[in-house]
Amino acid sequence: MDKSFVYGMFVDGDNFTDRVKETRRLKMDFENGVNVILISPRRMGKTSLVKHVHKQVNEDLVKVVYMDIYDCRSEYDFYNRFAEALMRQTASQADLVMKNIKDFLVRISPKITFSPDPVADYSLSLGITPKDYAPEEILSLPEVISQKTGRHIVVCIDEFQQVGEFPDSLTVQKRMRGVWQLQRNVSYCLFGSKKHLLTEIFQSKRMPFYQFGDTIYLEPIPTEDWVPFICSHFAKKNKTISTQHAARICEMVHNHSSYVQQLAWNVLLNTETEVTDEILQVSMRDLIHHNTALFMQQIDGLTTYQMNFLRAVAGGVHKDFTSQDILESYNLGTKSNVTRLISVLTNKELIERRMDGIYIADPVLDTWLRA
Repeated sequence: MDKSFVYGMFVDGDNFTDRVKETRRLKMDFENGVNVILISPRRMGKTSLVKHVHKQVNEDLVKVVYMDIYDCRSEYDFYNRFAEALMRQTASQADLVMKNIKDFLVRISPKITFSPDPVADYSLSLGITPKDYAPEEILSLPEVISQKTGRHIVVCIDEFQQVGEFPDSLTVQKRMRGVWQLQRNVSYCLFGSKKHLLTEIFQSKRMPFYQFGDTIYLEPIPTEDWVPFICSHFAKKNKTISTQHAARICEMVHNHSSYVQQLAWNVLLNTETEVTDEILQVSMRDLIHHNTALFMQQIDGLTTYQMNFLRAVAGGVHKDFTSQDILESYNLGTKSNVTRLISVLTNKELIERRMDGIYIADPVLDTWLRA
C-alpha cells in the first residue's frame, strides 16, 4: 500500500527522508566493525535509520541482526531474546534455525511453533536458564557464529535502556562490556527511546559502557529537506501545497520527525485541492486533539509543583528557575525543590536539558500546555 505519510512505526522506502549524512556514517560503521550508540529524543527515526542502513550493507560480508528488548525485564529475559534473534536471523529458514541451535546451543530443548498459514511466520522459544548456560556463553554467541560463517555480524539492540532497569544492572552491564569488547568479528549498534537513560549508560564515566563506540546524535531533519518530501507526497495525491505551507508544518512541530509526518497527514486529509492557512490551523488542532488522551495520561499523578514547573517551561522559562521571581511567579516552592522537580520530570521524559536550558521534550505537549 502506498502511504502518503507514516508515523507511529518505522518508515522505509519513499517514506524515509533525508538522513543522508547519518546513513553514510552508520553504514561505514557497520561495514568497518565499529560499535555505534544512537541517541536522540523519542520518535526521531532511530529504528527507521537502522533498518534503512540494514538494507544497504552487503549481506555477503556483513550480517545485521536486529532485536527489540522493550519487554525484557531481567538478565535471562535478555539472553533468551539475544539468542533467539541470533538463531533466527543468521539462518534463512526454519530447518536451518534448528541446525543453528544444534550447533551453538546443544544443552537446551527449544520449542518451535508453526502457524497453520503456510506463509505465516513461526515462533521460537529457547527457555535458556542459568542451569543451561552461563551469561558469558550467551554473550559470546555472535563471535562463535561469525567465526563459523565467515561473515561479520552487527547486533542491533533497540530499547537498550531496559538493561539499566534489570536487577543488579551494573553487574549485567559489566558482563556485557567485558565480553563484547574482546570480540573481533562482531560489532554492536545500541539505541533506544529514553534519551536521558541512554545518556547515563553511555556518557557517565562510572558506567561500564562509557566510550563503548561511535556516538551519533540524531538531530531534527532540516526544513529544507522536509519541504520537497512533503510537496512531492501532496503532488502524488493531486493536491497542492506551497513550499511556505510545507515549511510551516515543520515549524509548528519543531521538525520532530513523527509529528511532521502526522501533521502533514492531517493537512492532506483536510485538503480538497490546495492547502490554506486555515487548513493548517485546523489540522494542528486535530493533531493536539488526537494526542490529548496521551498527554492526560502522562501528567496524571503529577504534583501541583510538578505541573507548575511544566507550565513555567512551556511559558518560556528555560533557566534560572531558582531566582526568587520565578519561584514566586510559578509557585515552585524552595530552591532545593527545583532540583527534585527537574530530576523527576526528566525521568518521566517530560522535559529535557539542552545547551541553552530546559525544554518540554514533546513539542506538541508543549503547545498543549500553553493552550
